[in-house]
Parts: sequence; C-alpha cells; structure tokens
Amino acid sequence: MTTTLAHPTRDEIRIAAVLQALADPVRLQIVRELAVHEEGISCGLLPLGVSASTLTHHVRTLREAGVVWVRPQGTSRISSLRRDDLDALYPGLLDGILAARR
Repeated sequence: MTTTLAHPTRDEIRIAAVLQALADPVRLQIVRELAVHEEGISCGLLPLGVSASTLTHHVRTLREAGVVWVRPQGTSRISSLRRDDLDALYPGLLDGILAARR
C-alpha cells in the first residue's frame, strides 16, 4: 500500500470541519484512542465495534477535516492525531474535548 493520501495543510484546516468531524461518537472515540497512542496506530486494532468500511469512512472524515494524519506502513495505514496543528490553530480545543465526560 504505497498510496499517499491527501491531507489539508495547517492553513486549510477549518474549525467548522473539525467540529463536524468530532461530532460523531465513533470519530470522537477514535480521537480519544489516538490521543493515548501518540506514535500512531492502525485504527483496525481499536475495539470500536464497527465494520471495516464504516471505520474507513470515519478515518477518512477525520483526515479530510485535518484532525488526523494517515500514513501507509507496509499493508496497514497508521493514524495519528494532528495535535500540534490543532493546538496551534485552536488552543485548548483538543484538551477540552478529551477531558469531556463520555
């Protein structure tokens, strides 16, 4: 899997897209899990209880909004949180979301 995926640059990330991406409970759970796995993880390893196609959709939505980086690694895709970019653009946003009650 050598396909490079498109990601918005820091300047292209918009708060409306970020908030819309984070409004879904599954995507919010993905972000919470990625915050724990700072080095990144294949989202297929996370116990989310959704089908592979649904998971792919959610990760794509997070990537297109600028919330996560997705990079190929062998036959997997490793996702990681774009904390530096989000903290620079919207200070405290991720901390508040991650601290909120589930």
